[in-house]
Amino acid sequence: MKIVFVNRFFYPDTSATSQMLSDLAFDLASDHEVHVIASTLEYDAPDARLPPREQVQRVSVHRVWTSGFGRNALAGRTIDYLTFYLSATLRLLRLVRRGDIVVAMTDPPLISVPAALVTALKRGRLVNWLHDLFPEIAGELDFKRAARGIGGALAWCRDRSLAAAACNVVLGDVMATKVASRAIPDNTIRVIHNWACGEQIRPLAPALNPLRREWGLDGKFVVGYSGNMGRAHDFSALIAAARQLAARRDIVFLLIGGGKQRPELEAAVHAQRLTNVMFRPFQSRDALGHSLTVPDCHVVSLRPALEGLIVPSKLYSSLAAGRPVIFLGARDGEVGRLLTEGPPFGLQVATDDVAGLVRAIEQLQSDPARAGALGVAGRRLFEQRFDKPVAVAKWRALIAAASPSAR
Repeated sequence: MKIVFVNRFFYPDTSATSQMLSDLAFDLASDHEVHVIASTLEYDAPDARLPPREQVQRVSVHRVWTSGFGRNALAGRTIDYLTFYLSATLRLLRLVRRGDIVVAMTDPPLISVPAALVTALKRGRLVNWLHDLFPEIAGELDFKRAARGIGGALAWCRDRSLAAAACNVVLGDVMATKVASRAIPDNTIRVIHNWACGEQIRPLAPALNPLRREWGLDGKFVVGYSGNMGRAHDFSALIAAARQLAARRDIVFLLIGGGKQRPELEAAVHAQRLTNVMFRPFQSRDALGHSLTVPDCHVVSLRPALEGLIVPSKLYSSLAAGRPVIFLGARDGEVGRLLTEGPPFGLQVATDDVAGLVRAIEQLQSDPARAGALGVAGRRLFEQRFDKPVAVAKWRALIAAASPSAR
């Protein structure tokens, strides 16, 4: 039996889905035959090309050809998706044999549809790993008209591929409810949260963090955002809070990462002459133990309309770092529920509540004991539910249950 993962990006790419897939594939390869079908592209390096075939930590990597127009234009992105669908499907047809397990992720969206056709033809077993729900997420973002025109047909195709799967892995309870509402059998839906590596990311005292000195942040209270600055996140309250706190020379806003909105954010900061906001690029995985412990608190955000369609994975690394979290989003969403139903690890603020965000920042800055206690509680919750070994163990149990010998 082989396990074949399908996702556009894989190691050494550092995008979120690539990191999750790489962690899981490398672990499973210690006692399974693991293959990955990916593209030759890198998420944040559109001109880079990775080798078409290689063996990485016992994982057989098959990188198929796709166009490389990139993410800036919808037409180009659509062509990139279509060429990957074709190339990946052809490779699946060559690789998959009876009893093999195919794990289809959601980059590109709807890759589960050709994966379902191949597994049915080859008598394999399909596991869908849903990092978001498309086309619903498209309907809430910036190409609503295109999604509205064909959204029903795309959702029908997607739902058929979910119904045909042995298992559909979702990232949280709210997403599980959304999937179940599409008449997908409950016994095929499994919640396995994404994760961070608790060995790599550990709480670190500010005085021991070399990046704080290097970035000139000694003696500051640092409000951090680390990750993708994409369309799913609303930064208007964060920039407005920075403007209101501009006179506080002891509070600095640190935004680490990249994405669609970063140029707009940099332009807004420059136009408003906000000297208390600084940007840094995505950090390598080896540097996360330092970069994620630079902030004294982390901001995690999600547009309320996207609850159940996506889960902000930056939550897990923020908890691993042992820092309190300020969540900008819906109280009844995935992160909001964690904050209200379990041990408190941070503060919740409505997405458009600038005054509330300012109060939350000032409360944490003025009460180090409370901030520290929230960070300790978050790290404890992380170790119990969101550390990599916890998630990998759940995946191993799922793979064992989906294997032919388990039937």
